[in-house]
Amino acid sequence: MQTAVRLGSYLAVLCVVFGAAWGAGSAFGGSGDGPAPAAAQAHEPGMAAMAPPPAAAGPDPADPLGLSATAAGYTFVPTTTSFGVNSPTTFSFRITGSDGAPVTAFDAAPDQEFRPGERMNLLVVRRDAAGMQDLSPTMGPDGTWNVPFLLPAAGVWRAYADFIPTGGPRLALGTDLFAPGEFAPFTFPDSRIFPPAGAPAAVDGYQVRIDGRLVPGVPSAVYTTVGRWGQPVTELEPTRGGFGRLVAVREGDLAYVRVRPETTRPLPTDRAGPAIAFSTEVPTAGTYRFFLGYRHEGRTGTAEFTVSTAGS
Repeated sequence: MQTAVRLGSYLAVLCVVFGAAWGAGSAFGGSGDGPAPAAAQAHEPGMAAMAPPPAAAGPDPADPLGLSATAAGYTFVPTTTSFGVNSPTTFSFRITGSDGAPVTAFDAAPDQEFRPGERMNLLVVRRDAAGMQDLSPTMGPDGTWNVPFLLPAAGVWRAYADFIPTGGPRLALGTDLFAPGEFAPFTFPDSRIFPPAGAPAAVDGYQVRIDGRLVPGVPSAVYTTVGRWGQPVTELEPTRGGFGRLVAVREGDLAYVRVRPETTRPLPTDRAGPAIAFSTEVPTAGTYRFFLGYRHEGRTGTAEFTVSTAGS
């Protein structure tokens, strides 16, 4: 069954000019046959029925997300915050309520930002906005969430827990994790847009482009396009509830920005491409790091972009 991404004349023009498109760059974890170092795990069904304690009012939707470990009476509490470099382990954490007890009841996200039925999304990125990991932890009966985990380089890393506690508001809480060792900063490729700049760059034979116009404080359409060996990829496979998963953080303070796919949730057998449509709303003017996860021929890849708002 084929599912087309409906982008109107944009897609028609884009397919014609795709070979000349400029793109963005490196893949964290690449497009190899195996899973990324911190492989996402399937959601474990059966959330406990215990309701969380009454919480404070939810945060203002206009406030930047992920800058605090506590909001609306809920707190993101890791079991440990220090990890060895390139040491496979398990990252464990809890979400506690205003009474300090672990929350064990969570609602599934109503949109396509999570997998179907998923109740917790965990994102991890280094403080220099490198090495994004998009993880799916599972919860035990005591409210402890666990996920296989590996930090590939030394430095301070930011972890975000995105969830909806039953009876509470949707939240994105953040906390820092530490990987001791010699820090080596990452130099990002020149892939800024608005105005466009840069040149196509291959990622294991793939070229990925981002287009759109980010305007702070209002919904902005963002389009990504995936090609391989200079040809449009029209057989993108479903991943994370859509045909691609796009996440973003603001450079500097690493405020987390939600990005929503603008397609219906695909069936496992559906295919689409080369373009994927998203919408987002960045809180302020400035520069943002975008990370696109995509899947093709059973392999996953991640492309990164450095994106400035209109007028920046």
